[in-house]
Amino acid sequence: MEWHAVLYRFWPHVAAGFDLLACLLASGHTLLHKRDTRAATIWLTVIWMIPALGPLLYLALGVNRIRRRAVKLGVHTYLGRPAPENLGESEAVHAEHLKHIARVVSRVVAQPLTVGNHVEPLVNGDAAFPAMLDAIGSAKKSVTLCSYIFDNDATGKRFVAALKSAVERGVAVRVLVDSAGARYSWPPINWALRRAGVPFAKFLPTTLLRPWHVATINLRNHRKCLVVDGQVAFTGGMNLRHGNVLAARPRNPVQDLHFRITGPVVTELQEAFANDWAFTTGEVIDGEIWFPDLTETGEVIARVIPDGPDADFENARWTLLAALAEAQNSVKILTPYFLPDSALITALNLASLRGVRVDIILPAKNNLPFVHWASRSMWWQVLQRGCHIWLTPAPFDHSKLMIVDSHWVLLGSANWDARSLRLNFELNVECYCRKFSQAMEKILDGKMATAHEVTLKEVDARSLPGKLRDAMVRLFSPYL
Repeated sequence: MEWHAVLYRFWPHVAAGFDLLACLLASGHTLLHKRDTRAATIWLTVIWMIPALGPLLYLALGVNRIRRRAVKLGVHTYLGRPAPENLGESEAVHAEHLKHIARVVSRVVAQPLTVGNHVEPLVNGDAAFPAMLDAIGSAKKSVTLCSYIFDNDATGKRFVAALKSAVERGVAVRVLVDSAGARYSWPPINWALRRAGVPFAKFLPTTLLRPWHVATINLRNHRKCLVVDGQVAFTGGMNLRHGNVLAARPRNPVQDLHFRITGPVVTELQEAFANDWAFTTGEVIDGEIWFPDLTETGEVIARVIPDGPDADFENARWTLLAALAEAQNSVKILTPYFLPDSALITALNLASLRGVRVDIILPAKNNLPFVHWASRSMWWQVLQRGCHIWLTPAPFDHSKLMIVDSHWVLLGSANWDARSLRLNFELNVECYCRKFSQAMEKILDGKMATAHEVTLKEVDARSLPGKLRDAMVRLFSPYL
């Protein structure tokens, strides 16, 4: 019997054997690593009920953790003065609950609280992009830039030109863009960056030439951060795209918040980029041009909270839970995507039941309709316990901010959904400063002044087909 005849006779048995082995391996991984019993049950059903494709789906969408080697950077020990016991409050008694938040975060992340930072809000690309371009234009030693989306549009081309000019001046430049985010425009911006001679890398690239990367296809680097000369940083929720420049009247306008930061906490932001860059390229960036000695520039006590499906898993989620548990008077949340898990819903409701005023500010019209549908199916769960939901008018608001008791602020890239809190690499900064917090509250109060407050009656009055559609989409919320 010739070999092809043998293969024809036995290949179904061989294929079945490989499928059985793949199902056993995927099932073992599910049982050992899935924390949620319901998720584990669903994945086991998918693995065994969909021949061959089930294990592949689990590999692509169910394995949501990666291991990153620790980068051997130089020692950047914070040598500034320690954070005061009152965390900037006038009386220590008013800071006791803030100390509890700080204590939790200190046990979750490795970064210390830093003293003497200045944080300035930049509203929309109209304010943020000129400030960022000016900083790149004045760079003398180094520029690091990380963005989830870097569009090849009018704004993107201005940044490419500024980065090219910096390289030509002898400035050390490194640019990191998420692999999925790079595909939001065509042709992708990496072509222009390469032509300009700007050192550039894509985070977790997945191509047909690298099929073994399928396990990371569902992971994103959602961080947005620019650091110039290791001294001034820009971070928040803003991508690099022309839609953020409202004065230009773009086709799809987007509101957003970014922040200009100086002071010792900039070192922590630079360290986050250095780790991502080393993981992506293998190059370790270190030394005085990237990490200079920094002095105090303001009165904000701040700390970077990196989050991702690696050693920093669920750092942001723990921070949110701690802040909600310690809130005494007020919680204000601004987010474009509100799909909290059951623990966060319980924490929000418990805060409201304790007498804390909880305001959740969302866009009335989302840029992703299915996310809006899934979110709407959950609103009754917090409205029922006294939380308040506000819907802001167009243009779509992509801003992310949380304020507790007019003192503690969390800013950065993370949304209130499973993708941000479990799948994405995110970058957030916690800030302790009543003056800064009150300035941020004015921005949120301005949004609420033009917003519509949602009532439980409105949510319940949706049509039955609408309710069913929203609830059906919510089943896929971990992947939206």
